[in-house]
Amino acid sequence: MSKIIGLSGDEAAAYAAKQSKVDVVAAYPITPQTIIVERFSEYVANGEVETEFICVESEHSAMSACIGASLTGARVFTATCSQGLALMHEMLYIASGLRCPIVMAVTNRALSAPINIHCDHSDMMGSRDCGWIQVFCENVQEAYDWIIQAFKLSEDLDVLLPTAVNFDGFTISHSMEDVKVLEDEEVEKFLSTRKVKYKLDPNEPMTFGALTLPDYYFEVKRQQEEAMKKAYEKYINVVKEYEKLSGRSYNYLHEFMLDDAETAIVCLGGTAGLVRQIAKKLRNEGKKVGVLKPWLFRPFPSKEIFKALENVKSLAVLDRTLSFGAPFGPLCSDIVATLFNEEKIIPVVNIIYGLGGREITPTEIKEIFNLGLKAAKTGKIEEKVKFVGVRE
Repeated sequence: MSKIIGLSGDEAAAYAAKQSKVDVVAAYPITPQTIIVERFSEYVANGEVETEFICVESEHSAMSACIGASLTGARVFTATCSQGLALMHEMLYIASGLRCPIVMAVTNRALSAPINIHCDHSDMMGSRDCGWIQVFCENVQEAYDWIIQAFKLSEDLDVLLPTAVNFDGFTISHSMEDVKVLEDEEVEKFLSTRKVKYKLDPNEPMTFGALTLPDYYFEVKRQQEEAMKKAYEKYINVVKEYEKLSGRSYNYLHEFMLDDAETAIVCLGGTAGLVRQIAKKLRNEGKKVGVLKPWLFRPFPSKEIFKALENVKSLAVLDRTLSFGAPFGPLCSDIVATLFNEEKIIPVVNIIYGLGGREITPTEIKEIFNLGLKAAKTGKIEEKVKFVGVRE
């Protein structure tokens, strides 16, 4: 059973963390994430949660505190973005390497310099190989739902990896929507108490983070990769269980009109809704276009993505970041590798858009679809990488 509350993305993340009965929150404020920890601190001050709230002097310290708390067996939550995430970078690898099932909300924001407080995906994409499970949300409802599901997935004893729940800064973090929230008891039943296999305990001393030289380091990293494979397997069980509870269906990805599509756009996050609206209008004009939105980015759902795109003749992949000097942006690189591994060779254009919060327009999306339709007919694409919305 659910009720409807008006919440912004930040408020929804805080509310979901509250319902998840987290034991420890350690965080440092940064725009546009600040409201998450502000709101949660109010829950603590009002006695609505029994959570240890740690005010630290930096994001590096925030993640350090989260790691220590997680290793004691606590359920841990934090939030950050942009320069804060960059400052955490060292500790992100330690969190995953020590198998800490921390959940972190990331209100995606551009990286300096020049300083910018608006949305793009450069912050999390800069840490995409840090060993964290990563999901991208399209709206406020998804931000709420994914915080709860992330705890379930991360804390699975076969997984034990941290999860970053990404949603677009300001576009989602500061936008208010009607959010269907579960009853506290339902969330408590869904998550239950965190089960702990290994933890810091004075009565049973154990070493974490010991020096590991070439004779064992490789094996530890391979274990993390195996844990990612487990996360990939367990993921579907988590979302199916959550669907029974909430009535909201999640999967590895969201497919839209792909069955007979000649061309498609692949994108992450809040842009997907607008892209689907343009696709629907073009469908009414008789143009066979579709949209694919992955929810899960790490581990990358290659099998499901290939199956969804198996029949398209061309593709446009939207990246809201730059991989400087690389052939493609991060999402496009993974898509191209997926198609190549399945020996499917089609024209693919990488669209770089929306850096520093610049919005992509309906007209620009329509032009991208038309570019894809042309490539589907000719089998060729003139520009492999195209910057859309930038002044030359």
